[in-house]
Amino acid sequence: MDRLQAISAFVAVVENGSFARAASRLDQSVSAVSRQVADLERHLDARLLNRTTRRLSLTEPGRAFHERAVQLLADLEEAEQGASAGGMTPRGTLKLTAPITYGTRVLAPLIAAFAARHEQVRVDVDLSDRVIDLVDEGFDLAVRIGDIGSPHLVARRIGTTSLVCCASPAYLDRRGTPRTPDELARHDCLTYEYAAARHQWRFAAADGSERIVRIGGPLHANNGRMLAALAVEGAGVVCEPDFILGPDIARGALVPILADWKLPAIAVHVAYPSRRHLSAKVRAFVDYLAERLAAWQ
Repeated sequence: MDRLQAISAFVAVVENGSFARAASRLDQSVSAVSRQVADLERHLDARLLNRTTRRLSLTEPGRAFHERAVQLLADLEEAEQGASAGGMTPRGTLKLTAPITYGTRVLAPLIAAFAARHEQVRVDVDLSDRVIDLVDEGFDLAVRIGDIGSPHLVARRIGTTSLVCCASPAYLDRRGTPRTPDELARHDCLTYEYAAARHQWRFAAADGSERIVRIGGPLHANNGRMLAALAVEGAGVVCEPDFILGPDIARGALVPILADWKLPAIAVHVAYPSRRHLSAKVRAFVDYLAERLAAWQ
């Protein structure tokens, strides 16, 4: 038995959730991957995986061994990169996902500049406001605003974004301007599908006291730019990040409200499955984003 190959097969099965997907990733047959994992279990005299017709799960020994195996493979990859003259050169396809509006308004110019700097890297971008499973869908990393999405991801904070509460001049003329967060209960508020608390907005007063208000309204969407467009049309009050609302505020289509109340800042992170996936291309991109976005804070 080639122990390193068997360990790599075991880790691939765990990270991909099935023998078939692991075999595809390793460019091997399903039977070969299954045999390697079985040989590893015999060598260790321990069952690492519970196998059913519907799913795989780690046993207790399997969970402990997986943690050490991932570290072992990560250390080996780093050692190989350090010994290879070209190992630290970013190359290959970098597959990333990011929220739609943040991707188009903030990341697009940075990705273009990164690609121009690293000509051996091809960047494949998938924009979606839903939380994508990086391992299951084969992504190298994600840019996430707010919740990381999984405790099993490694995350690096690269910036923050501020929330702004706004409405159109026409809406405020028709319904009046809220002076306190509590008054939002009498207004049409536009709700966001992926918010941590869909029907709650959190404010802080100048003295530091916190006010959590329950909001609601007839319109709901899974995209922040859609909510901004609805607010511009006078449909209600919107509370979204500044990179979404900034252009509409600048041209007067939306007016900030509740200026005496502070909304929480939201962290922006780059997240990736494990150290094993932090290849030269991923490391270079993460460092580049952190450097460029730090200058904007």
